Amino acid sequence: MSSNAFLTKCSESLLSVMRIVFAFLFMQHGGQKLFDFPIAKAGAPLELYSLMTVAGVLEFVGGLLLLLGLFTRPVAFFLAGEMAVAYFMSHFPKGFWPIANRGELAVMFCFAYLYLAAAGGGPWSLDRILRNR
Repeated sequence: MSSNAFLTKCSESLLSVMRIVFAFLFMQHGGQKLFDFPIAKAGAPLELYSLMTVAGVLEFVGGLLLLLGLFTRPVAFFLAGEMAVAYFMSHFPKGFWPIANRGELAVMFCFAYLYLAAAGGGPWSLDRILRNR
């Protein structure tokens, strides 16, 4: 079997792996904002009705849904929008280039989630299990 055929055969499974890894990383951002876990965030305590609280809830709950592969397409689309808003509100005003304004993660999450919104959760997802029932 050629390497191209092998990678083609593995592509659906790798889609699920990508979804799980990105969701796990994303949940950490939400956990940090909401629970000071896995590490405490710098700055003032979280206010109940703030953009940071909304972002934390979206990142933690949305990340959990993506981790499970539940409602993958709509959740991923919504989170891509959140990352676009985060980039243009927090990072872009500090400069054009993502490397200079520290917005690389927001851009990468945004486009990874746009891809998941189009591709779905892959074979290892609750969406697939529920669809097959």
